[in-house]
Amino acid sequence: MGRRERYLVGLDVGTSKVAAVVGETMDHEGLDIVGLGVAESRGIRRGVVVNLEAAVESIKKAIEEAELMAGVEIDTVHLGLSGPHIKGFNSRGVIAVAGKNREITREDVRRAIDAAKAVSLPTGREILHVLPQDFVVDEQDGIASPVGMTGTRLEVNVHIVTGSQSSTQNIVACVNRAGAQVAETVVEQLAASEAVLTQDEKDLGVALVDIGGGTTDIAIYERGSLWHTAVVELGGDHFTNDIAVGLRTPVPDAEKVKRKCGCVLTSLVDEDETMEVASVGGRKPRVMARRILSEILQPRAEEIFHMVWDEIRRAGYEKSLNSGIVLTGGGAILDGMPEIAEQIFDLPIRRGCPGDVGGLADHVNSPTFATGVGLVQYAYRNVVGDFGRAPIGQGALARAAVALRSFFKEFF
Repeated sequence: MGRRERYLVGLDVGTSKVAAVVGETMDHEGLDIVGLGVAESRGIRRGVVVNLEAAVESIKKAIEEAELMAGVEIDTVHLGLSGPHIKGFNSRGVIAVAGKNREITREDVRRAIDAAKAVSLPTGREILHVLPQDFVVDEQDGIASPVGMTGTRLEVNVHIVTGSQSSTQNIVACVNRAGAQVAETVVEQLAASEAVLTQDEKDLGVALVDIGGGTTDIAIYERGSLWHTAVVELGGDHFTNDIAVGLRTPVPDAEKVKRKCGCVLTSLVDEDETMEVASVGGRKPRVMARRILSEILQPRAEEIFHMVWDEIRRAGYEKSLNSGIVLTGGGAILDGMPEIAEQIFDLPIRRGCPGDVGGLADHVNSPTFATGVGLVQYAYRNVVGDFGRAPIGQGALARAAVALRSFFKEFF
């Protein structure tokens, strides 16, 4: 492998920050994070470009910082896509097996997936991912890899993720103008899942809730596969705006107060705790009780989680989440988020931080970098090698899921 091919770059272009993460492949032994660049996001709102020039500058700054740290030139990136325009649905493809002796071949599998992909989309939308879930051979379901089996009828269940063509093209154009090519676009909740979810959680049933700046992304896994994706149009910036209005302070200062003193559960804050809050119009800063801040944040946190729970129930997965819910993204860092989520969902909750990487692992060991690290891991798993090889002793389901994923690398 050439020196340049050893490096994989994930670019997470969010509402509040742009993060470029550089990973180095270690001779098929793992992945080291060797570079990280973070810039304040400008010109992007809820995953959509609203100011091209500002967005290009933010992306350029993050890439340059990552290049400096890694000591390599970045020319291709794996780009994360997010926003309310991302929609997912399940589809099924059915074909008759035409092979000799009715033996299922890779060509049959490809035809079945093509049949599942043959759905009519509204004008201006495109398919971003086709993710196989399982196969059915002559009414025998739950099959991970049907190649070599005998049957007359082959069915495949897939999860199809679509997005707005113009939104995708605009963000890709920004990356190109910043001097990099986009190797692949990956939906952000899929990337974050790579970084923070374990195979056991995916097998048992788990919901990933990625609380970003402008939106909250949801991904639901069951039996090792992705079954539902959704986007809730509330995120961390709504907390900041609530603070700015409620405490009458400029938005940048509201963001600082949120990060330094924010807690979304009033019962976790002592009554005598205080904080300093900047005023607008050149007035003197004020000293206020920290509990006031918590009383502003708690209703918004409850609203986000109620909207997430409504989406999970609407999709019919409320009884499938045996592993509970994993919170990630910058919004998950706020004190009290897991506790308030536990109260609302009545399920096991944990914060998800990127794992399974070396190098600058301590620098990216935060929910904030779940998508950036996940993009690199996704690229490694699907481009370089089977990063997710199931260790000895893991369940048959996990091994089947890994076999399925490596089998489909050549298709998508």
